[in-house]
Amino acid sequence: MRNISNNLRYLRKSKGLTQQQFADLMEIKRSLVGAYEEDRAEPRYDLLKKFAEFYELSMDELINEKITEKWKPKQKADAKGVRVLSISVDAEDRENIELVPVKASAGYLNGYADPEYISELPKFRLPFLPQGTFRAFELKGDSMLPLQPGTLVIGEYIENWTDVKVGETYVFITKSDGIVYKRAGNRYRENKTIKLISDNPVYDPYAVQAEDILEVWKAKAYISTSFPDPAPEPTMESLTAMMAQMQKSIAQINQSKN
Repeated sequence: MRNISNNLRYLRKSKGLTQQQFADLMEIKRSLVGAYEEDRAEPRYDLLKKFAEFYELSMDELINEKITEKWKPKQKADAKGVRVLSISVDAEDRENIELVPVKASAGYLNGYADPEYISELPKFRLPFLPQGTFRAFELKGDSMLPLQPGTLVIGEYIENWTDVKVGETYVFITKSDGIVYKRAGNRYRENKTIKLISDNPVYDPYAVQAEDILEVWKAKAYISTSFPDPAPEPTMESLTAMMAQMQKSIAQINQSKN
């Protein structure tokens, strides 16, 4: 997280502190300060919060802003608009992937920002995922077929909701509908709605208000014990449609050559 490393280095120097002095104030090892500033390691959540409070910044500013001598803090938003993410780490200070099973989905709406609640969720790691903040959510219902109920969708935390891309899938944590896995139908705009689309055409798209959304997680992988059914044998109708499409494509290629 390059922003954090650059910000921590700049802020420390702007205070006239050495790495050892800052480490003493934060009650951590000096080597950790160096690792954070050189982007060789990422501070865990409770340390980031402590750093932000020390520099009188919000977590969002410390993580996402590029803080230099020309930077000016934005006007502080109402506390109700502040998003707090709780995480857990293993013995080596690496972030876990917490699992939110269907039976815990209702409790997650109340405990998503509570470190104690998050620490009690099942945890695991996937070595093939890059560094980042990930969480796994168990699907319910058949609105996102062919992914079956019970599938675990692993999402990466999206801090800036304007990064939501049309057509890609996300786990949305909403006040009214709870935890839903959907395809985004439009980009996020403040005080606007986001259209959520199911892959199963039986379910109609619907819109949620921006203020109804608590968290957004970009789908990165899934784990399922249900294997896909074999592809159906081609029918005369499907073969005819394939031939028609091939003829159309050939005609377009020939036309482009002329």
